[in-house]
Amino acid sequence: MPIVAANWKMNPASADEALDLVRGVLSVARGQSDRVEVVIMPPFPWLLPVSEVLAESGVKLGAQDCFWETSGAFTGEVSPAMLKGWCQWVIVGHSERRLYLAETDEMVAKKAAAALSSELGVIMCVGELLDHYAAGVSDQTVSAQVRAGLANLSADDSARLVSAYEPVWAIGSGRNADPEHAYKTMRLIRRTVGELIGAGAARKVRVLYGGSVNAANVESYVELPLCDGCLVGGASLKAEEFSKIVKVTAEVYGHR
Repeated sequence: MPIVAANWKMNPASADEALDLVRGVLSVARGQSDRVEVVIMPPFPWLLPVSEVLAESGVKLGAQDCFWETSGAFTGEVSPAMLKGWCQWVIVGHSERRLYLAETDEMVAKKAAAALSSELGVIMCVGELLDHYAAGVSDQTVSAQVRAGLANLSADDSARLVSAYEPVWAIGSGRNADPEHAYKTMRLIRRTVGELIGAGAARKVRVLYGGSVNAANVESYVELPLCDGCLVGGASLKAEEFSKIVKVTAEVYGHR
């Protein structure tokens, strides 16, 4: 089943706005839950109130990050064990955390392993900077990130592991990757996963596209043979826009 995940990032500013947004999405997402796995990923403060709205809706809840230890003297961090009570998914390695918070491949690998050990599904983000893209080394960059991120994982983790390809130069820029480039990179991701944890496991791992996804361009990605859905940023903050993305994804996969 495809996944459409809404990464709200550090938005919206209030709980009331968060609840209005999730209620706006639910009217469509609830009706597509048998064809698309919809995941809402709000900031930490809104996880609990949003979880109450999502209860028994079929729509999943996810966190935008986690730490790799279960507990301890790690001020400001949140462990997978704390999230598992109401979340089903967590993002690790998002490009903004790599860029602004100096998150390394090693840290991403530890977070992924810890989250999977706590029975959370993991959306592991990989992607190249504009400099890498311009220099023609996108493949080497993405492959290295995948290899590092899977360092502590095995084939047993594959059913709960998702890799999201997000070209960093496209995020928030209004630019989006050419579908052919996205296809080649997602094919590389799946091949790299296969080399590390086996071809059978690679078929279970879902691969998403993320990078200025919106209702107007989503079809060009989800119709690609190796694309299993999208990680949506800015467009997920508009209930009508995000609902259209969910509907388009359901329709495309319904004809596969």
